[in-house]
Amino acid sequence: MSGTVAVLGGGAWGTALACVARRAGRPVRIWVRNAQAAEAIAAGSNPGRLPGVALERGIAASTDLAEVLSGADFALLAVPAQVLRSVAEAAAPVLPDGLPVAICAKGIERGTLKRMSEVLAEALPAARACVFSGPTFAAEVARGLPTAITLAAEDQDAAARIQAGVGSGTLRAYLSDDPVGAELGGAIKNVIALAAGIATGRGLGENARAALVSRGLAEMVRLSVAEGGRAETLMGLAGAGDLILTAMSETSRNTSFGIAVGEGRRIGEVLTARRAVTEGYWSAQAVAALAARAGVDMPITQMVNAILDQKLDVDAAIAQLMERPTASEFRS
Repeated sequence: MSGTVAVLGGGAWGTALACVARRAGRPVRIWVRNAQAAEAIAAGSNPGRLPGVALERGIAASTDLAEVLSGADFALLAVPAQVLRSVAEAAAPVLPDGLPVAICAKGIERGTLKRMSEVLAEALPAARACVFSGPTFAAEVARGLPTAITLAAEDQDAAARIQAGVGSGTLRAYLSDDPVGAELGGAIKNVIALAAGIATGRGLGENARAALVSRGLAEMVRLSVAEGGRAETLMGLAGAGDLILTAMSETSRNTSFGIAVGEGRRIGEVLTARRAVTEGYWSAQAVAALAARAGVDMPITQMVNAILDQKLDVDAAIAQLMERPTASEFRS
């Protein structure tokens, strides 16, 4: 297993995945946008995105996409969801035909309402797409703490190649043939985590947060099934596992963002103060629109979107959720 792994994206997640591949014994090249970040990663740190984390040695970093992708065994595409299309388009002229590419972003593209694999199919048709999802905080992955993820693809040979290239004593990758469920689970859980954070910031208690997470999981299942995914996928790492991690920890960017909103801070100010991308903020509108298009009732998602669009204040949104007619738990 000596083939080079190409990582596209020098943020916290891309850097953590580069460490994963090095820990698995692979040569690694990572593409980053600026030379200063490339120098820092090559020297063993990424202070802007993973402060205090010592990176695995031997990671080669470059601002040249062609250099990073040349001769790669597979690629890990770890850029934010809303810029995935532009990066994929830039990579298209230099990507080897048939290269397995694992999508490591979790989101729905605004405007088009496309999943990341659909975006990749349009922007990078030569790639053999896989979906990398599950409960993962980048800093813990970079430090080599135990982690398990889902690697989903219709092309199981491509997924198996990536599985062999990232698996190690600290990371277990489980294969799935349901990329739709894995993608939608990863995207929707960020929105539900915002809701959980808002409830926490508003001081609504642990009961309310648990209810939001549980009912949020039901929303994840409904939309995923409507779009062609399987309910069982949402009960695994890419659904319930990821939701539990993201919605129940204040370390989560989405939950901490929601807490700030629940406390009454201005949304624009919270966004401006953050360097890292809060995917739930950028995906809420798209997930709500996708649900409306599919005719799927997702009241928590709709309320989060209304709060972020400043069409409802937090208290009014909570009141609307609590005043909804009750029905059978597993039919509503």
